[in-house]
Amino acid sequence: MKILKFGGKSLANQKGIQAVVDIITDNVKRGQLITVVLSARGKSTDELEEILEKASRNESYKEQLEAFKAYQKEIHQQLNIQEELTVLDKLFEGVSLLGDYSKRIKDQVLSQGEIISAKLITQLLRDIGINANFTDSRELIITDAQFGEAQPLDKLSKENVLDHFRKYNGDTVNVVTGFIASNANNETTTLGRNGSNYTASLLANYLDAEELQNFTHVNGIYTADPELVPDAKKIEKLSYSEANELAYFGTNILHAKTIIPLLEKNIPLRILNTFDHQSEGTLITSKASKKGIKSLSVLENVSLINLEGRGLLGKVGVDARIFKALAHKNINVSIISQGSSERGIGLVVGADRAKEAKLVLQQEFETDFSKRDVSTITIEKNVSVISIVGQDLSTFHKPYNALIRNQVIPLLFNNTVTGKNVSLVVKKDQLRKALNVIHGEIFGITKKINLAIFGHGLVGGTLIDQILKSAKDIEKRKKIDLNIFSIANSRKALLAIHGVDNSWKSDIEKKGVPYSVEDVIQFAEKHHLENLIAIDNTASADFTENYVNLVTNGFDLVSSNKVANTLSFEFYNELREKLKENQKQYLYETNVGAGLPLIDTIKLLHLSGENITRIKGVFSGSLSYLFNTFSIEDRSFSEVLQEAIDKGFTEPDPREDLCGNDVGRKLLILARELDLKNEFEDINIHNLIPEHLRDGDANQFLGKLKELDSIYEKIKADQEPNHVLRYIGDLHGDLSQEKGLLDVKLVSVPESSSLGQVKGSDSIFEIYTESYGDQPIVIQGAGAGAAVTARGVFGDILRLTDKGF
Repeated sequence: MKILKFGGKSLANQKGIQAVVDIITDNVKRGQLITVVLSARGKSTDELEEILEKASRNESYKEQLEAFKAYQKEIHQQLNIQEELTVLDKLFEGVSLLGDYSKRIKDQVLSQGEIISAKLITQLLRDIGINANFTDSRELIITDAQFGEAQPLDKLSKENVLDHFRKYNGDTVNVVTGFIASNANNETTTLGRNGSNYTASLLANYLDAEELQNFTHVNGIYTADPELVPDAKKIEKLSYSEANELAYFGTNILHAKTIIPLLEKNIPLRILNTFDHQSEGTLITSKASKKGIKSLSVLENVSLINLEGRGLLGKVGVDARIFKALAHKNINVSIISQGSSERGIGLVVGADRAKEAKLVLQQEFETDFSKRDVSTITIEKNVSVISIVGQDLSTFHKPYNALIRNQVIPLLFNNTVTGKNVSLVVKKDQLRKALNVIHGEIFGITKKINLAIFGHGLVGGTLIDQILKSAKDIEKRKKIDLNIFSIANSRKALLAIHGVDNSWKSDIEKKGVPYSVEDVIQFAEKHHLENLIAIDNTASADFTENYVNLVTNGFDLVSSNKVANTLSFEFYNELREKLKENQKQYLYETNVGAGLPLIDTIKLLHLSGENITRIKGVFSGSLSYLFNTFSIEDRSFSEVLQEAIDKGFTEPDPREDLCGNDVGRKLLILARELDLKNEFEDINIHNLIPEHLRDGDANQFLGKLKELDSIYEKIKADQEPNHVLRYIGDLHGDLSQEKGLLDVKLVSVPESSSLGQVKGSDSIFEIYTESYGDQPIVIQGAGAGAAVTARGVFGDILRLTDKGF
């Protein structure tokens, strides 16, 4: 004998019902002796409860009731369920007149869903020639008189079941109503949440079944609910004890009481998918899995009650009083723990019992209120409980820190006596994000990093292409899924929850929408996106005004935009305070040396206590090419400058390079890395553009390039022998003081020096320290170009995923 149990989602529509009938038919054809246990169809139980509530409030309910009746008959118009529908009519009418209902009446109402469901499947099986027998479990399972959560009386129930199956055996398929039973007075009772599973488990026990097969809408038990966590993985095998832990902590496929009857007889339980006959599901037996298990379970219909007061701290017996008072009213406490306040106690109860629990506790602690030992008892309604089953406290810091980084602050947490299960209470609107963050952290599977890229010009566009090209390889090697969910320019944003692809350029034009940065933030929040990074590839001062807002809304920052780090020192400090406050990071290696590891090196030296005494070098790849070439070739300055323009080494208006402001900003960034409080106005900048050429548009300037020749030819000629020209930034002075000296200037250096040997468009930086004396640390390499800069930004993103997530 096998027991086949089908849940409400399996029976919700024509497709599901046909799948159920096919599964039963297939078993019968193979000669398998089976008994079928059914839940109510779809959301029928919820619907009946809603109608009951409306009737009790004397609200209009008949339209919803008629819709319920139509739904129950839509599969089989000739189905004889008039008796059940008449019962519902009378019960709802009576409740409406009284304006109230008892738990006994509620059980009578809710039972009709299972009865109708079982009658439907029985009739459909008979229509195709299968010997099916409708079996009302109220005639089999006898319980105590605790309506809504009745407890079976095993001896009587077993006798009834055995008597029934002696009469209806052989080729008969007994179709049994789940969830419902009756007491000694023949009154309808129900077995509580997921009671149909319990009914099936009891029958398996009484009948010594070889296996209980629980058919639902998923392929088994997963590491988390696949509807909430798309990356959840199926668990192939579980032991009874492991399954019981999952059941207790809310895994909705199981019921906490389901396992016990199976355990007594060592009956396997298999969780199967009604809609996928190929899947072998999850098998639950007495055999423990070798590696143990980890899974995330969720309790949603709960409330958090907080007791706060100065007298609670260290006071003996408070917990016992809480449990005793609530137990007296049959109110179950699933979690009790120290709350967010050091003088508070938090406990989790069913949402439907929260108000009653609060009243009970107010009565229990009435004297404590008068003594001011208890100050408040409050209810937090919109909460959920996440239980990490199998989580050892020794590694709990990993998922916990990941939650904090994603701005999910648990309201309460506790662990079991074994230390192998940890439960967290979070706000309900953060549940999905919290689950995905924890799941990605504890299962070692691919971790999703969600990227919002602002600016897709040369650097930004190259970066996007680099990420898309490398994404699969990075996922394979580093278990990181880089998901670009937003690309934005100054006008439009392309938003894609599952990420952009290689058609992103045309998609922005076709699908892009006008936006503000707040829209991107709201999109990420709406879709519960975790591990957020905002990437600024603009050169906009205006965009940097969004940095603080992005940080406070959960984004880490990566930027090739130098502006933010060279604004006022007040803004510089404010941003870093917000980063610290929100435990976010801001990486900007490309601000100074493009793809060169300059800022990281300086940070490491400075944090290690090394006294940096001077930093100087060629900061601009554009001006590096200009003076490297001009110094060694017998060509005019204007000719070399035009060549640099044609090769794209300079900005379209080369005065943006020649004025020295870009080098000045880079030098200021390095000064601030050493905790110096310099402002941009402190920089002495040698502007390479003669004063009379600084105004006017770019075309006018480009037409007068030859006017530069005589100036720079003289500078070149006045050098000492074997010297070359270099345009450098120089941070010097007493760098232990509040401010350093910052110079940006054109200098002549020996051709044999490190600065003099720079070629092409390379940048070079010399870092002088006390320890190294006169021998500087030299960092040299490509200092310009979209590909190099984009690769540097990409490197910052990957560094952030390594140490930030």
